[in-house]
Amino acid sequence: MLDQKGLHLRAAFFQAIRFFFQEQGFLEVDTPIRQPLVIPEQNILPIPSGTHFLQASPELYMKRLLAAGCEQIFQICHCFRSGERGRLHLEEFVMLEWYRLDADYMDLMEDCEKLFAYLRSAMTGCTFPVQLDLPWQRLTVEDAFQQYCSVSARKALEQDQFDQLLVENVEPNLGQGKPTFLYDYPLELASLARPKPGQSNAAERFELYVSGVELANGFSELTDPVLQRSRFEEEYAKMGSDNRKMPEQFLEDLGSIDQAAGIAMGLDRLFMLLLGKDNLEDIVTFSVDDLDE
Repeated sequence: MLDQKGLHLRAAFFQAIRFFFQEQGFLEVDTPIRQPLVIPEQNILPIPSGTHFLQASPELYMKRLLAAGCEQIFQICHCFRSGERGRLHLEEFVMLEWYRLDADYMDLMEDCEKLFAYLRSAMTGCTFPVQLDLPWQRLTVEDAFQQYCSVSARKALEQDQFDQLLVENVEPNLGQGKPTFLYDYPLELASLARPKPGQSNAAERFELYVSGVELANGFSELTDPVLQRSRFEEEYAKMGSDNRKMPEQFLEDLGSIDQAAGIAMGLDRLFMLLLGKDNLEDIVTFSVDDLDE
């Protein structure tokens, strides 16, 4: 359980993030925590809540707000993913997501740089573990595999070794000294991202790393509802699921969006790094072990 100093720092942390986005002209929104269906993602297990599911992300409904005419929105919310517990994982955690019309993944990278600079000045009781002076490192997934692995990213995918090599060989080297944007993911690993023009196997997706810790996942949104439906079908096939219920209203609304970009950032992980800790259990108000059972 956090002590009084930690509680005050955590409150100031959330307040600073809100101030930043408000100053940038973003509208704070809230969307349903219990959702009747979830976006199919092979590596994420939702937690049932009666006839619904606890949200793994507010993404689906925030994109519908974009389709309804919102131009810049953000949300700080609790998200839930079954079976996730470890040094960097909790089943319940706090997520920051923001979305922008008429933007792409490069714009989101600039947002991250501005947000961290703002937090550095606002959070006087905390210290970033890396230098934030620009430019930050930008490294394509293919270049990262060439640099830190014995096989290419494409070969790693074909041999079903991509995730293992990423975690064991690539990630520990990222964000050391300065934050790193790992970008241009293989298209197969970016179900909701727009394909990169001129590169048939790449998608406009990135992840942000600080001190070897993945903090954010952002991308230029895929806004073609026909292609998105096909991507969902592919994801269901990977999951071996026969219950392929499509988010029909989401797909219908998606066609109203021309260009947009969105990003999810784990705030517990970021707060952990700001406090110089290495375990999420040390920086949440109540850890799992603090709860009554």
